[in-house]
Amino acid sequence: METPQIEMGGFKVNSPQVPNGVLRPTVSSSWNSRGTVERALKSIRIVIFTSKLNLLMPFGPASIILHFTTRRHGLIFLFSMLGITPLAERLGYATEQLAIYTGPTVGGLLNATFGNATEMIIAVYALKNGMIRVVQQSLLGSILSNMLLVMGCAFFAGGVVHRNKDQIFSKATAVVNSGLLLMAVMGLMFPAVLHFTHSEVRQGASEVALSRFSSCIMLVAYASYLYFQLSGRSNIYSPIGSEEAPIEDIAEEDEEAEIGMWEAVTWLAVLTLWVSFLSEYLVNAIEGASDSLNLPVAFISVILLPIVGNAAEHASAIMFAMKDKLDITLGVAIGSSTQISMFVIPFCVVIGWMMGQRMDLNFQLFETATLFITVLVVAFMLQDGTANYLKGLMLILCYLIVAASFFVHVDPQSSDG
Repeated sequence: METPQIEMGGFKVNSPQVPNGVLRPTVSSSWNSRGTVERALKSIRIVIFTSKLNLLMPFGPASIILHFTTRRHGLIFLFSMLGITPLAERLGYATEQLAIYTGPTVGGLLNATFGNATEMIIAVYALKNGMIRVVQQSLLGSILSNMLLVMGCAFFAGGVVHRNKDQIFSKATAVVNSGLLLMAVMGLMFPAVLHFTHSEVRQGASEVALSRFSSCIMLVAYASYLYFQLSGRSNIYSPIGSEEAPIEDIAEEDEEAEIGMWEAVTWLAVLTLWVSFLSEYLVNAIEGASDSLNLPVAFISVILLPIVGNAAEHASAIMFAMKDKLDITLGVAIGSSTQISMFVIPFCVVIGWMMGQRMDLNFQLFETATLFITVLVVAFMLQDGTANYLKGLMLILCYLIVAASFFVHVDPQSSDG
């Protein structure tokens, strides 16, 4: 007669013959646990120890130590930037691994989302302290940086690597995103025009009410865009000349994943939290860095801070362009700009409304005009569906013009900003 066995999880108990009910692990449970540990160690080795840029990671903890031990804000600002740089590159790597499983459409959207998490956290933190102009300038700078600097560097790097041909991307994606960016410009322009033409029904209140209404409309438009993009319409996002093979299949054929899907998701979460944590120290050092570097706070907020905040998009967009995956590059650069303009900015207006802060869409005439011209330039660059190093160089030079403009621009001190 066989001894009855009781299974509990991965263990078996032979109650009559095993003294004191000793638990013995089965072979399958031991192999599963060993395999889990081996996969975790392999994932850590690939993500942490395969990139030479990770030698800069100690600058992150060093900036935190300096924050509590010294008052040298310029050094804290520099160390925070150096500490964020390798994390941003690894964030792009983890997103690329996840894009192999999800396809470039969802992969680009995820990269834009994780890349913008830092901006959203900084914006909410600044709104809580009533720093409305800092929120507006940093978000505007993120849009300008993504559209001109990030995409320009990606086009330039991809064009240099693939000098013998024009790189091709989906024109449908560019058209949809350009339309959304123009809609965002319209949402930002009317409150500013209403304010500076003094044509409000109620002085100081109408532009805030209009901003809140427009923000809700923009959030609805962005939700509709996401539904349109993710609801089986991916066939229209295929590059020219590859109608037979969807982009997802092309991405899967190019390379195999080095880490698992859930491992990539875990790394994305961990790296995003660490980047957000360091970004708080970076923002707290802005005013001190402005004094030590002799630069206006507006220039740091619009130009320098977004370069660091968009480091994840910058690294990953260039990496994808060099691998001739321009559809993911557009999803990262233009997709991130679209997400900031159509989701993050309206989201901040709604959050400010809930907090009792008068956050509105009046970004002042100079900033609004800069955004409008930038969107027009980028839309014309993308209309033919091709990219090369000349277009990339032109976008970079346009960003230098924008940076020089903000260097000599004095932010107007208005009572509502």
